[in-house]
Amino acid sequence: MNARRAAFVWLVLGVAGLAVFVAALALGSVTISPWRAALALVHGGAAGQASDIAGEIVRTLRLPRAVAGFSCGALLALAGALLQVLLRNPLAEPYVLGVSGGAAAFAVAALFAGCAWWLVDAASFGGALLSIALVLGLARREFWRGEPQEASPRLLLTGVVVATGWGAIITLLIALAPDDRLRGIVFWLTGDLNGAAAPWAALAALVLALAVCVPVAPQLNVLLRGDALASSLGVPAARLRLRIYVVASIAAAASVTTAGTIGFVGLVVPHALRLVLGNDQRMLVPASALAGGVAVMGADLLARTAIAPAQLPVGVVTALVGVPMFLWMLLGRRR
Repeated sequence: MNARRAAFVWLVLGVAGLAVFVAALALGSVTISPWRAALALVHGGAAGQASDIAGEIVRTLRLPRAVAGFSCGALLALAGALLQVLLRNPLAEPYVLGVSGGAAAFAVAALFAGCAWWLVDAASFGGALLSIALVLGLARREFWRGEPQEASPRLLLTGVVVATGWGAIITLLIALAPDDRLRGIVFWLTGDLNGAAAPWAALAALVLALAVCVPVAPQLNVLLRGDALASSLGVPAARLRLRIYVVASIAAAASVTTAGTIGFVGLVVPHALRLVLGNDQRMLVPASALAGGVAVMGADLLARTAIAPAQLPVGVVTALVGVPMFLWMLLGRRR
């Protein structure tokens, strides 16, 4: 693609990310000026009691939430971009393989039992890993026995069936849950960053996922052109597909564990960037991560300021914005 256009897109994403990050630290039920927020973040608010309060708000509440929002959005958009390569379908998204269903079922079970937050997170990640292993186990023949052309449909169908099964379990648990726990369950299922006080695991997962995926982005471009061409050019198609599946699934699992199920980010962000940047994975994969992080940070900022001091689930905001945006993109492409 045109280098000038690519540079402009990266500049816009970088400026937007910085602006949204500063706004996330400054805005909320208590408004803090960007300068004071920066000083409170750096110096800990040692200049006086007001600054101490500002420092506590920024460091203990808003900074972890902003980091969690960026990390989860980046993980979801990265997973979406990778799965769209794996399934060769621009409408694929991170939850299509049942990862979120397993995470949600185990998290809802932990919430149903009244477990502590760290047990809810552990149960969520365990459920996600179980779904990953289950889907991969059912599709292992296509990966390893020379049938890569059947791997994508088998993965997709298996993921849909597994997700449907988890959905039935979630519905059963919601029906049996006591009233005092329903609100927490509903907020978790719709995506909630309110309790994301320890976002560093998601950030570490993002760094690791990028470190694994970015170096093989040129091979992803070859894989998009077909397994026969990839094999003729020395690209190990089966191993590359397995790597894409595992990284995308664990990225989605880390996001769901941190913030619950946040919809439309993994679908809309890579799709929108593909319309601007083209289908070169060397650009699309890292740009999707950056844009997804900015999108969820912005959605969370809107979720906690739109009706402050009350807060909305961030997944509601991403759906309300993502649905019309995606329909607009589809109608624009049809014309």
